[in-house]
Amino acid sequence: MDLQRVENELKKRWRYPYSWGRKQSNDWDYITNFIYKTYSFHSLLRKIENLDQALKNYALNRWYNFWSAMAVEYIFATHPNVIVNKNKYDKLVDFSINGIPFDHKTTVFPKGFHRSLDYAKHNKTELILWLYKNQSQQGRKHLKNRLFIVLYDPKGEHWKLKAEISYLKNKIDDYVKNFDENNLCRFNLEGNEILSDVIWVEK
Repeated sequence: MDLQRVENELKKRWRYPYSWGRKQSNDWDYITNFIYKTYSFHSLLRKIENLDQALKNYALNRWYNFWSAMAVEYIFATHPNVIVNKNKYDKLVDFSINGIPFDHKTTVFPKGFHRSLDYAKHNKTELILWLYKNQSQQGRKHLKNRLFIVLYDPKGEHWKLKAEISYLKNKIDDYVKNFDENNLCRFNLEGNEILSDVIWVEK
């Protein structure tokens, strides 16, 4: 994957407002599944030009989030202690680090957490539990190991950091090289033993 090309394409999306308008759902996911094979922002604009505005926003955001996630997972895969799950339909595991399986989730710092970034950093497990209980309630919902990349921008434009691939690479590389199982959060949720952690990415 050409990470610089992906970064350049993703940043073209910054010119348009970032608005979901509705929560992610399986039915609208199905309608906008063309994003998986749309590599340039120009091609995306052509494919969505006849959609209504709500669905257009939805497709813009799914495309942006998907290709950012693909770049992030490619970065993880460059490390010798990371093994990528070759089953792309497996929603529970994206890769393993030192033999520990994880689903990866890049997320903006949630307003609904109602706490400061500093509080979240000192109470990481509390934030992780909030994320498990409040995010990915449709097709991606599960109670297995998850590694969160949490994005924070003091101006509130957290979403733009998803396009900062080079910066994300620095953070991910540092985390994987210094990975220590003893630093993972361990907890039980609805009878599931879970290992999880946060990679903090701040502007």
